[in-house]
Amino acid sequence: MTQNLEANKVFEAARPMLMGLAYRILGSAAEAEDVVQDTLLAWMSADHEKVDRARNWLATVCTRKAVDTLRSARHARTNYVGAWLPEPIHTQVLDTPESEVALSESITTAFLLVLERLAPKERAAFLLRDVFAMDYGEVAESLEISEPACRKLVSRARANVRRGNSAHKVPRAQQDELVAAFNTAITEGSTDRLAGLLSHDATLSADSGGKVVAIRETLEGATEILAFVENVLSPAWQAGEVFPTEINSGRALIVREQGCAVAVVSFAYDSAFNASGIFIMRNPDKLARIDKSLQLTPQS
Repeated sequence: MTQNLEANKVFEAARPMLMGLAYRILGSAAEAEDVVQDTLLAWMSADHEKVDRARNWLATVCTRKAVDTLRSARHARTNYVGAWLPEPIHTQVLDTPESEVALSESITTAFLLVLERLAPKERAAFLLRDVFAMDYGEVAESLEISEPACRKLVSRARANVRRGNSAHKVPRAQQDELVAAFNTAITEGSTDRLAGLLSHDATLSADSGGKVVAIRETLEGATEILAFVENVLSPAWQAGEVFPTEINSGRALIVREQGCAVAVVSFAYDSAFNASGIFIMRNPDKLARIDKSLQLTPQS
């Protein structure tokens, strides 16, 4: 009994890290929770006396299970209705004592979409090495590959991330300004303020999962986006409750109707801190946890 209690204590100390790792690999909090639970079951049935470093053992098992889940999920995502976006989470859900710049930047919607372009093992190798700072030998062991192969995998992943990464460390003031401008555009139908904060080649995409009404094609260009916000989003959402919050380590907006979240709007930025991407989550399955966390998270 004492051994089980100690093993459970070790696992609970590692749970935030495991959840953060699985979520970054999968882009889904629901799938990440399943992976972490499977990791717990494996840990509780393991011979703990043969485990030298529990944290690494847990990270290895969690990674393998997450990679297996991702491989299965990728086929479903190729047949996804409309754009696929990662499940939004309140940042507080994954806060840990080790939260630093690298961890917070690696959880933004824009960065998770960059990771989505990587192959499963490539994604896991990059995260374990560059985000969670594991040694190459440990990463290689986790992925069941040789260390030279692991180094090549990480190097290739880094190159792909650099090519696709549009994430920038954006001051809170600039984020709040964009969120306020988008809020005004929705609630008042005025896009003048928003127009000055969009990149000319900005994009807007929405994830409905085919379960609610939403655009299925990505909008490209500030002119097209502004027309869509003014003529479609504003009339549709003016009657809703709109307020700012923090989603995936960035300022965002939540739209609620009859007490339930019907949309989350988050942003990507260019080097001038203008909005280069607008991401609208409409899929009710992916908004379920947002509704639950709103009960515990200040609406600010």
